[in-house]
Amino acid sequence: MRKSSCVVALLPLMLLMSGCASKPDNSQAAQQHANYHDSRDPLETINRPLWDFNYDILDKYLLRPATVGYMTVVPKPARKGLVNVANNLSEPASFLNGTLQAKPDRAAISAGRFLVNSTLGLFGLFDVATKIGLVEQGEDFSQTLAVWGVGDGPYLMVPALGPTTVRGTAGGLVDNLYFPLGLLNTPLTLTRAVINALDGREQLMSMENLLEESLDPYAFIKESYYQRQLFKIYDGNPPKQEEPEVDESVFDDLLDDLE
Repeated sequence: MRKSSCVVALLPLMLLMSGCASKPDNSQAAQQHANYHDSRDPLETINRPLWDFNYDILDKYLLRPATVGYMTVVPKPARKGLVNVANNLSEPASFLNGTLQAKPDRAAISAGRFLVNSTLGLFGLFDVATKIGLVEQGEDFSQTLAVWGVGDGPYLMVPALGPTTVRGTAGGLVDNLYFPLGLLNTPLTLTRAVINALDGREQLMSMENLLEESLDPYAFIKESYYQRQLFKIYDGNPPKQEEPEVDESVFDDLLDDLE
């Protein structure tokens, strides 16, 4: 029993040591995963090069510099106001998806947010709804499909857009057909997409070191995507996953060698 406790105590140290080891590049990571089949990612041989293109080229030379410039030129209150306007346009879609998922309380909150922010909030420029207790629900058609029992489909790494799945792609297309998004002309649609992209990249600034230090950034992003989707589908309360059983005999042998 005491040896088992020692194993538990040593695990964080062992993981830390492995994390401090030299980080392999993506080609090495891909080779290490060659014998591992992720059923969620049957297109991994295509997705990994697309991830390299997104992260090593588009992000490095376009998105990150543009985001840094945007943060430098546009004051934070103004950036927040633009994001509020973009998010407010999604509230009707959130209302409809909440209704389709049989979540009347969440649907009502989304409808209330759109009404309050579109009027008192000056077309969504100010998030008055949150200040009076109407917190953003963020229901989308991908979540609706999941509630109806539709699976994720293959994992996809889309150029310039990042991680998604077949279900996520289909859900996004449907959400953009709802009022008022379906009424926006092309320049307004592109403007909204750019604002969301810059805001999303700004939010990721604090995670850059974590991503850089990960042994396999591609796998890190993929797992983060799936965890976020699970969190959204279950409204912040995903079911607990069973912890895998640990073969203590392996650690017993290791401890014997150390003694």
